[in-house]
Amino acid sequence: MPERDSYKPGTPSWVELGTSDIDAAAAFYGDLFGWTRGEPDEQAGGYRLALRDGKPVAGLSPLMSEGQPVAWSTYVATDDADGVAERVKANGGQVVVDPMDVMELGRMTFFVDPTGAALGAWQPKQFAGAAVVNEPGAFAWNELATHDIAAAQSFYPGVLGWDVKEQDFGGVKYTLWKVDGEMVAGGMPMGDQFPPEVPPHWAVYFAVDDADASAEKAKRLGGQVQVEPMDIPDVGRFAVIADPQGALFSIIKNAQPS
Repeated sequence: MPERDSYKPGTPSWVELGTSDIDAAAAFYGDLFGWTRGEPDEQAGGYRLALRDGKPVAGLSPLMSEGQPVAWSTYVATDDADGVAERVKANGGQVVVDPMDVMELGRMTFFVDPTGAALGAWQPKQFAGAAVVNEPGAFAWNELATHDIAAAQSFYPGVLGWDVKEQDFGGVKYTLWKVDGEMVAGGMPMGDQFPPEVPPHWAVYFAVDDADASAEKAKRLGGQVQVEPMDIPDVGRFAVIADPQGALFSIIKNAQPS
């Protein structure tokens, strides 16, 4: 269901870019995905919504602290942000943003798992998250890349209630995170295909109509294609791109059901 007004706890519900140049980023993604930009919210430090057909699909934020990397972040829906933070600590993770209210929109926390990957949790009040998902111009998948997938498999079930299923993809053991039997996210070990300077992270995938054309367009707009378009059997065609400020994201043209 592409249009959403609520998310089951444990489901990724929002993605957000922290960037060193919010105006340049808004222009890049606007041209690439057809987003329009909302007005900056001065109460939230200049935060902007990215809109697709007038509906929020992502957030664009200036960097809020010294040393914060330029990166996309994922937030997972919860009905208890404080409980998530406590479970993070109890399971060996580190809370980097204590649970806090974001005006009347919701309550959030942000943490780093024991493998070094950062993830947020969002407890909605007035704002549920992305109003459109799984359609071109909206996020379609969220995937953990880590050097210690076994540690992640031990951590997330206790923190977010995820079930773990492993599946073989081309000789790589891929982790599917599930809630009530439904796939909500993925996970994979970081092998030689990842440059050594790339840290563990949660990758954000955006749906597109044509992965090859979108990758070429990203180049024309000043981005760099880190992984050229390639097929994942039975899944789709994807590419990995760095935006002009250096934030990595993926695009995917999902395989059509037969």
